[in-house]
Amino acid sequence: MKSISNLRFFDDVKNVEEYIAMYKGMDGGALIEILKKYLEPGSSVLELGMGPGTDLDILSKTFKTTGSDSSQVFLDIYQKQNPESDLRKLDAASPYTDEKFDCIFSNKVLHHIERNQLALSFEKQLNLLNDNGILFHTFWIGDDENEFEDLKFIKYQLFELENLTKPFYDLIESGTYAEMNQNDSIYLVLRKK
Repeated sequence: MKSISNLRFFDDVKNVEEYIAMYKGMDGGALIEILKKYLEPGSSVLELGMGPGTDLDILSKTFKTTGSDSSQVFLDIYQKQNPESDLRKLDAASPYTDEKFDCIFSNKVLHHIERNQLALSFEKQLNLLNDNGILFHTFWIGDDENEFEDLKFIKYQLFELENLTKPFYDLIESGTYAEMNQNDSIYLVLRKK
């Protein structure tokens, strides 16, 4: 069973550089505007799977942020450009730190986790949240799974995500949006029970 930390694709500097170039100009700014409805400025936010740090930069304008990724390459590149940043090497499938946050944010990261590990990830995230903490996660919509090298891309329907999160969180908002095609993506805003 592969977890995010076992993925080798983003441990290769060339792959990371190509990924950064490919997604240049794309960000989750519109999604972060939705998050702002539920989170006070200055709240602490952990970004799981920050990649090149594009969303972390936007989050940092409003919130106290900690970035994380399972790829040391992403972390090193970002740290070099932003020496004051607060970063952690974390596995999104089983995140652990002694710190607590008001929010955990990810943009198209948890779809890399095996289906049977996603519920465990949500449970582990619960332990990283302060009381009434918020999760904000995005996923591809669909029923299929794809694989590229050692990266999985697993799509979900809203009802599946609701069932996985129901034991731990209350769904406070969800919606669809277009990343590549109309309504190809879903976001969830969840509050710790």
